[in-house]
Amino acid sequence: MTEPPSVVRVGSPTEERNPNSVDLDLMPTREVLRVINDEDQTVPAAVAEVLDAVAAAVELAVSALSEGNRVHYFGAGTSGRLAVLDAAELPPTYNTPEDWFCPHLAGGPDAMWRAVEDAEDDEAAGAEEAASCVRAGDVVIGLAASGRTPYVLGALRSARRIGAHTVLVAADPGAAAASEVDVFIGVDTGAEVVTGSTRMKAATAQKLVLNAFSTAVMVRQGRVYSNLMVGLVATNAKLRGRMISILMEATGLAEQVCRAALAEAGGDLKTALVCLIAGAGVAEARTALDTAGGQVRAALALLGQ
Repeated sequence: MTEPPSVVRVGSPTEERNPNSVDLDLMPTREVLRVINDEDQTVPAAVAEVLDAVAAAVELAVSALSEGNRVHYFGAGTSGRLAVLDAAELPPTYNTPEDWFCPHLAGGPDAMWRAVEDAEDDEAAGAEEAASCVRAGDVVIGLAASGRTPYVLGALRSARRIGAHTVLVAADPGAAAASEVDVFIGVDTGAEVVTGSTRMKAATAQKLVLNAFSTAVMVRQGRVYSNLMVGLVATNAKLRGRMISILMEATGLAEQVCRAALAEAGGDLKTALVCLIAGAGVAEARTALDTAGGQVRAALALLGQ
C-alpha cells in the first residue's frame, strides 16, 4: 500500500492572506497590476531594515575569499534559481574565478527549468551536498522564503559541522532556524498578493539582498574602481565597447588614447587603467597590481598616485 505524501502547514508570514488583494480575481487588469506594484514597493524598505545583517554577511565573504575559501548558495525553487543567477553573473561582470561563488539547487540542474518533486523537503540531500563540497572557512548562504526549507537547513547544519560560516536569508523575521546560523537576514516582506506565492515579494527581497551582497563583496575585493566595473571580461562587442567607455570615464582621455592603451595592455582593463592614470608602462602597472592584490587604488598608490 502506497503511503500518502507528507503534509506540512507552514506558519511563515508569506503564507498569510493579504487583505489588500482580496477579490483579486474580480479586479480589472489595471487594478490587479496596481495592487501588485503597491505591494512590490514595500520590499526595498523591508530590505533596508536588515542592512546590518547583510553587511555582516559581506564581511564574512570578503574574509573567506581573501583566505582562499569560497561562498556557497543553497536554495530550492525560486530561491535556488535566484542563487544560480547571481553566481552565474559574477565571472563575466567582475572576472571572478569560477569557483568563488558556488550555487546549489535542490533537485540539481534540472530543477532550474522545472520543479523537481519533493526536492526541497529532502534535508539529507542538502546535508550530503554540503558535506561533499563545503570546506572549513567557506561561507554557506541558505535562501529559504519560509526560513524552514529542509534541503536548505540540512545544508546549513552540515556546513556548520564542517566549520563553515553560515547565513540564512528568509522572509520570516521569526524563523526558528535564525539561532542556528552565524548571520540571519530576516526580511519582513509580509503576505504575498497571491497567498503563498513567494516568487513575488519574498523573491524580490532575495534578489535585492543577493545583488547588494555580491556587489558589495566585489567592491571590497577591489573589482570596482570608483563606480566602474574594472574587473570586466569583454565577451562580446558591447562589453568591448564598455571597456573603452570605462577608460574614458576614469581618465578623461580621448577614445583613441584609451583604445591604444587597452591594446598595449593585451585587453586587460585594470592594467590599461593603471598605465593611463599613473603614466606607467605595462610591466610596471602589472607589477603594481600584482603587489596590490589586483586593487587599482592600491596599485596607483604604489606608483605615487
